[in-house]
Amino acid sequence: MEAELRRLAASRYHDRHPFNRRMHEGDLSPDELRTWVANRFYYQCHIPIKDAFILSKLESAAHRRSWIRRIQDHDGTTDAEGGIERWLRLGEAVGLDRCELTEHRRLLPGVRLAVDGYVNFCRTRSALEAVASSLTELCAPQIMLTRLDAFPRCYPWIAAEGLEYFQRRVPQGRRDGSEALTWVKQWAITAEQQERALAALSFKCDVLWSLLDSVQHAGDGSTR
Repeated sequence: MEAELRRLAASRYHDRHPFNRRMHEGDLSPDELRTWVANRFYYQCHIPIKDAFILSKLESAAHRRSWIRRIQDHDGTTDAEGGIERWLRLGEAVGLDRCELTEHRRLLPGVRLAVDGYVNFCRTRSALEAVASSLTELCAPQIMLTRLDAFPRCYPWIAAEGLEYFQRRVPQGRRDGSEALTWVKQWAITAEQQERALAALSFKCDVLWSLLDSVQHAGDGSTR
């Protein structure tokens, strides 16, 4: 089961998307980067919302105590900022106005559809499926490391402090991916449960791929 989940995540993860490949090769224009940052921010804002839905499905107090860290990682706490604030600083570093981001002025219809669909998936599906959908975290640390290498080299005009989001997500992603994988392996006992877990992860890969499709098409003029 673990081997199949890892194979699926690795083969379907959005690091293979042409837009991400162009990003990591330094081929994006400043405006293309801004479009990506602005639209990905809509996804970032909804991560703690989908995680709150997942939290409400967990019957074990130990599981809830562990999962709530994910919400705090993005929303922050009274003592520390979270990933949403760090993404706002990335937006400012690429030349976007903070209000432009928080008001989602550049949001593309396809991105809204993909992200809202993912939140609704986590709201309506079982705890197993919702947690399994998060297993794209198995691949997240590597794409963050790729960006930490590519951005200073390919886009030196972006201030270094704007890249802190990527730095923080490396250890968080390793922790979250390992935790979710352990739970899914414990919960997915029957063949039917294992198929649902794999389908959930496949759906999440589609969400991330669709988001980039919309951003890429915006750059070539095929969407508004």
